[in-house]
Amino acid sequence: MNDVPERIAPELDFRNELAGMFDLSGQVVYMPGGYGGIGEACAWALCMHGAKVVISGRSLEKAEKLAANLRNGGFEAEGIGVDVTSVDEIRASVDKVVETFGGLDILLNCTGIQIEQPMLEVTEEAFDQVYRVNLKASMFLGQAAAKHMIETGRKGRIIHFLSVRSQLGIRNRGYSAYCSTKGGQVMMIKQHAMELAPHGINVNGVAPTFVYTEQIRHVMENPEFRKYLYERIPLGRIADPKDIVGPVTFFCSPSASFVTGQTMYVDGGITCSQ
Repeated sequence: MNDVPERIAPELDFRNELAGMFDLSGQVVYMPGGYGGIGEACAWALCMHGAKVVISGRSLEKAEKLAANLRNGGFEAEGIGVDVTSVDEIRASVDKVVETFGGLDILLNCTGIQIEQPMLEVTEEAFDQVYRVNLKASMFLGQAAAKHMIETGRKGRIIHFLSVRSQLGIRNRGYSAYCSTKGGQVMMIKQHAMELAPHGINVNGVAPTFVYTEQIRHVMENPEFRKYLYERIPLGRIADPKDIVGPVTFFCSPSASFVTGQTMYVDGGITCSQ
């Protein structure tokens, strides 16, 4: 019996096929919430791989500023405003992306908030606000993007940003709303992956631990807190934005064409340890 796979390509064929494994030339990426520190790094990286990007968020000024910086760097980018707690605005924003660049290939959902309250003091208003941004918006951003991809026959990508808090609780902190919504995203990704697989659309998540951006500078300047973080993470440091760029680029690229329904924890090993 011949156990050798039928598809043994010559070296030249492999070289041609592998050459474009991370090529995003002409791909249109929509990045809601993409003007934060991690999102900005990802926007630059995806543009450098050939993509066109649209950044959106509640602050139109921030979205337009990042888009202008990208254009000044020689890339194609636009900024638009959106309130992701409004399903109508979500749908309109996706329509705007399609109108701007003629289609949509990749949704990179960077939205997310946290309102810290101890479990015994969680208010309905705060819980609902976190739910609307973290979980409900993910649902309807994914839906709106998928509809356009299916209508145009594009085998697209949907990637959601999560957190290690989708798998781990945290001691002595009020994270009920945040952890439950991030955990919900994990299962939403799995279900969306199953429903969209027949259309050739991949759905995945990237879940970082602490990432050194301007937003956390104030806590990282606390020596005790910094020491605690470094001791807790097996690799002995927190993430740099470029650590997140790699997994995001992978999920967006042809390299991940056979990967769907997965959440990649970019966490220095913390979810592997006790």
